[in-house]
Amino acid sequence: MTERDRDYVEFVASASGSLRRTAFLVCGDRHRADDIVQDTLYKLYLSWPKIQRVGNPFAYARRMVVNAAHDGHRRPWRREVSTADVPDGVHRDDFVAGHADRDEVLEALRGLGPRQRACVVLRYYEDLSVEQTAEILGCSEGTVKSQAARGLSTLRQAIDLTRRRSRAL
Repeated sequence: MTERDRDYVEFVASASGSLRRTAFLVCGDRHRADDIVQDTLYKLYLSWPKIQRVGNPFAYARRMVVNAAHDGHRRPWRREVSTADVPDGVHRDDFVAGHADRDEVLEALRGLGPRQRACVVLRYYEDLSVEQTAEILGCSEGTVKSQAARGLSTLRQAIDLTRRRSRAL
């Protein structure tokens, strides 16, 4: 194994989990997230020497993941269409007051548009700054701020609506 390959394997071992989580949160589908990460790692390997010279391969890979997730939304003919019925969500009354259940948050994230979802995930899950998020998404800092604020507002409304529905049952 060459030193290039060894460095790449070390990078994949340390970064793939985080990249997979980011891809899942941005696209909302575990299988698609795995595909996005696999495609990203393949492309990353092809350009590995150049990426190492530039520095910070993790930031570069994360941007590739977010771009790939957005690319799938822009090109609907690339998406698979599921034919199976989606099961009803589980209704639980054991919520901690003021905190959303993980399933509630994931369901609410699916309701966001691609740009809002990416902003919310990168800012609040990945804990990136406004500047870092803007750089990854290729937009202005003002766009990140407004999309993140709108995304959080939409998440809150979706979670409140879900809770009201579950109480009514």
